[in-house]
Amino acid sequence: MPVTISVRTDSRIDMVDITASVQMEVSKADVSDGVCVVYVPHTTAGVTINEGADPAVCQDIIGKLNELVPPNAGYRHMEGNADSHIKASLMGSSVTVLVENGRLVLGTWQKIFFCEFDGPRSRRVYVRVG
Repeated sequence: MPVTISVRTDSRIDMVDITASVQMEVSKADVSDGVCVVYVPHTTAGVTINEGADPAVCQDIIGKLNELVPPNAGYRHMEGNADSHIKASLMGSSVTVLVENGRLVLGTWQKIFFCEFDGPRSRRVYVRVG
């Protein structure tokens, strides 16, 4: 059964480092070696793994996504968040991370980011370790 992590975002577009929260759930699961799936059940949010040491990386990602998929660009979706749906599709709704010795196997600079494209909101992220 997946565990739910709650994420609160502060702006319309945001990238929130959830690595520590995911690692906490891995530790609670008491799985020495396996996989961890992180899944976002929202159509205007996503998840990705990228560099977490320099906040400019997230700023650059957000900037490029806004350039590629600008808001209010004549989309047919009438809710005013069509760009959010497209950005979420580009980022993806899940990531899978290996678990070894009870720890997430991430590169030196890698972090897991919840990606908000239609905030600010309270969101859910599901984590399953096995």
